[in-house]
Amino acid sequence: MFFYHKIFDPLSPVWRGMLLMAISSLAFVSMHALVKQLSENLPAFEIAFFRSFLGFLLLAPTFMSHDTFPMRTTRFGLHAIRGLINGVSMLAFFTGVTLTPLAELTALSFTAPIFATILAIFFLGEKVGIRRWSAILIGFLGTLIILRPGFSNIGLGPMLILFAAMFWAIAMMFIKILTRTDSSLTITLYASCWLSLITAIPAYLYWVTPSWYEMLFLIAIAALGTIGQTAMNQSFHEADTSVVLPVDFSKLIWASLLGFILFAEIPDIYTIAGALLIFGSTTYIGIRESYLRKRQLSTTENITPNT
Repeated sequence: MFFYHKIFDPLSPVWRGMLLMAISSLAFVSMHALVKQLSENLPAFEIAFFRSFLGFLLLAPTFMSHDTFPMRTTRFGLHAIRGLINGVSMLAFFTGVTLTPLAELTALSFTAPIFATILAIFFLGEKVGIRRWSAILIGFLGTLIILRPGFSNIGLGPMLILFAAMFWAIAMMFIKILTRTDSSLTITLYASCWLSLITAIPAYLYWVTPSWYEMLFLIAIAALGTIGQTAMNQSFHEADTSVVLPVDFSKLIWASLLGFILFAEIPDIYTIAGALLIFGSTTYIGIRESYLRKRQLSTTENITPNT
C-alpha cells in the first residue's frame, strides 16, 4: 500500500484511472501469454484451477481484515449459479487461449460487453436506443471480419473465446442483481470460492503435477490476474468510464507485442480492423451507459424533495 500511495497520490483522479487501466491491461495480457506458454506442459483446466485457488489465497488477507463476516448473504443460490457460469467461462477461455493467437483472442474478448448489453435488454428489462443498437451491430460486424466465416475455417479456439465472452456476460447479469443486496467484497469472495471448487473437478481429472519452475508460472498467473482485476475495478472508481475505457484498447498493443516476441505471431489486417470496430462499439456502449446513469441520477436528485 505504501508504494501505491507513493506513486498514485500525487496524480489527479483522471491520471490515476488511466494509469490503473493501463496496468490492468498489461497484467491481463501478460497472464494470457503465460497461460499460453504453460499450456505446452500443463492442461488448461489445471491452470484455471491454480489461477482461481491461488488468487483466492492472495485476496484472503483483504477478507480477513474486515470486522463483519463477509460471507453472510441471503442469496447463496444466486452466488452458486453465478460461480458455475463463471467457472464455465474461465475453463472455456483458458482452453481457447491455448488455441488462439494472442491478438485475436484479445480482440474477440472485447465482445463481452456487447453480449452483456443484449442480455440486459431481455433479462433485466433495460431500454436500449438506436445508438447502442447501432454500436452492437458494428461490434458484431467487427467479429465477422475477424472470423471471416465462409472465407476461412473458424477454429475451435476463437469459438471458445466467444463462448467464454458470452458466459462472462451472463455472469455480469447476476452481478448486477447481487449488488442490490450484497457488497462487492461478498460477491468477490463467493466468486473466488466457487471458481476454485468448479475448476478443481476437471483439474483433478486431467492432473499433471507441476514442477517447481511451472509452479512459479502458476503463482505469476494468479498474481497477474488478481492485479489486473483489482486495478481495473479501482480505475473505474478513480475516473469516468469515458476516460478509462479507451485505455483498455492497449490490450491489443500488448497482445501484438507479446504474441510476436514469445510466439512469433503477427496479427493480420482482419484482426486489427475487426478489433477497432469491436472496441469502438464497446467503448461507445460503456460511455453511453455511464452518461445515461448520471442523467438518471441527476433527475432523481432533482425531483427528490429536501427533508
